[in-house]
Amino acid sequence: MTKTKSKVHILAIVCVLIFVAAAVWLLGKLLQPKYMSGVLEGAMTAEYYEETTNHDVIFIGDCEVYENFSPVTMWEEYGITSYIRGSAQQLIWQSYYLLEEAFELDSPKVVVYNVQAMKYSEPQSEAYNRMTIDGMPLSSHKVGAIKASMTEDEDFISYLIPLLRYHDRWNEISSEDFKYMFSRDSVTVSGYLMRSDVKPMGKLPSAPVLEDYTIGDTCWEYLDKIRELCDENGATLILIKSPSQWPYWYEEWDEQICDYAEKYGIDYLNMLPLTEEIGIDWETDTYDAGLHLNVYGAEKLGHWFGGILCSEYGLEDHRGDSELAAAWGEKCDAYHALYDAQQAELEEYGYLKSWTLGDKA
Repeated sequence: MTKTKSKVHILAIVCVLIFVAAAVWLLGKLLQPKYMSGVLEGAMTAEYYEETTNHDVIFIGDCEVYENFSPVTMWEEYGITSYIRGSAQQLIWQSYYLLEEAFELDSPKVVVYNVQAMKYSEPQSEAYNRMTIDGMPLSSHKVGAIKASMTEDEDFISYLIPLLRYHDRWNEISSEDFKYMFSRDSVTVSGYLMRSDVKPMGKLPSAPVLEDYTIGDTCWEYLDKIRELCDENGATLILIKSPSQWPYWYEEWDEQICDYAEKYGIDYLNMLPLTEEIGIDWETDTYDAGLHLNVYGAEKLGHWFGGILCSEYGLEDHRGDSELAAAWGEKCDAYHALYDAQQAELEEYGYLKSWTLGDKA
């Protein structure tokens, strides 16, 4: 074979490889779930990368942060800039890698971690893993999150090449998959997932008796990592237990968190016994009988917690900063437009029509 033919042969192989790689990438983009209706939580992780300004406060954790706190309320009332890096059933190692990544992109002065997920010391569910991890760009943070999160039946490579996981979605393809193949609408405002409907809290189930109330070693290992990461970046770590009434938060768990916080001089705020002080009314401020707050409860909690962040942690009021005021003005407009849209749906249908396809986490 002459040198010319050899070069042509190599070029042809390269072109074929590029074509195959492009086809695999495009098919993966098409077949990967878009989460634009029904279960919206799978779209939340990716939204953080669209942010254009820094945040003084970063929340990490599960649905007890992304549904219970209103960042817009904290901005409108105190000028606090915040973002909720939450996701459905976000496990503590996922919180760590999302925070590790956030410190590369952001410069928070305060990190707020909700401790509810410390009841899980082992990987739980591929579906929830995907909703947290798929939206992360390829990086060492994503690789770490994948390795820590995979259940026994999962394959590492399928997180990197979505087509390998979602190739069997052909019969589920809809116009939504084509519409949102390359870009998606926002489903949150600064990480907050709004619900405006109301379902009062009734009688809660009795708390199940557990065989062991010991928080697992893996959780303590990653809480140490989160604490050390905050120290390295000059951020104050606040541990919280959000005021969600269910799943049950055991006193035995609470005591272990209290002991850890005392040992390392960290503030821990259990909000469950403070709901009256916060002003939460379980007849009007929850949309699912006490599991999560609706927008009315989230605004009350945002007002209460924002006051604490200002008075006890010295956060600056940024409302006089023209750049931040412009960015947050857009967030506020989106927030109030979403609220109005949900009110219109409730008035027309008696329920939020856009939420009928999936269950909450």
